[in-house]
Amino acid sequence: MPARLQVLLAALCFGTTGTAQAIGPGGSPVAVGAARIVFGGLLLVLVARGLRVRLPRLGAPLVGMAVAVAVYQLSFFAAVRLTGVAVGTVVAIGTGPAAAGLLGRLVNGERLSARWAQATALAALGVLLLASDGGTLVDPTGVVLAVISGLGYATCTVLSKRMLNAGEAPEGVMAGGFGGAGLLLAPVLILAGPAFLTTPGGLAMVAYLAAVPTALAYVLFSRGLRHLSSGETATIVLAEPLTAAALGVIALGEHPSAAAGVGALLVLGGLLVLAVPARGRLAPAGAPA
Repeated sequence: MPARLQVLLAALCFGTTGTAQAIGPGGSPVAVGAARIVFGGLLLVLVARGLRVRLPRLGAPLVGMAVAVAVYQLSFFAAVRLTGVAVGTVVAIGTGPAAAGLLGRLVNGERLSARWAQATALAALGVLLLASDGGTLVDPTGVVLAVISGLGYATCTVLSKRMLNAGEAPEGVMAGGFGGAGLLLAPVLILAGPAFLTTPGGLAMVAYLAAVPTALAYVLFSRGLRHLSSGETATIVLAEPLTAAALGVIALGEHPSAAAGVGALLVLGGLLVLAVPARGRLAPAGAPA
């Protein structure tokens, strides 16, 4: 399967996260986010063991990734609660391409291509429109939390890429990073209140969050990331806010403004800049364009 398609499928899975949390049973955003990573990380470790893939050695990239995942998840669910699914998701993921591109340049020495810059500029403008409602910004605390979440996501992407470049297996990298984050968040889950896990609805929600937008999505994500740059990968993942916005309208009855609709088109345009072949032929994955 082409690398870009794997990342795109991962993004579609990611986009269901906020809606699943919104329609699930009561539970604090901190508790739900922690539960997703605790059980999702465990599932990824089991997948790696089943495939007989070794985990990366304990070191700064792996520890940094685990911390970034923990920050990303906790701030994301809190942002969604304050801003709504559509806005929280698009702001969190919308900050990713620029942050991941710059961090990838600083940490991994990746080149920032013209196509990445064009796609990121279009997507950034789209995110600004998606994060507004008739020109009025939503809850500022929620927006700040969403930006923090996006920075955590970008850090996770860049450090994952660093370990993949070092020859680590995609499944091992995800199992190590998310397994470590699960260990960090297990005490948080206990303190935040795991009572919702005692209900059938709570168990179903966490099982879905652990299996689809975590284990399945991040295996696809890491396999695609192995052949792409951090910045390009983060831009493709902007399909997530489009999915979240659509589900927010269809499943939750959210009503985005006309400006948000234009923003969605701009985000889609950013994705097309990366997807459409340059000068009649597709550039190699991760190659400067």
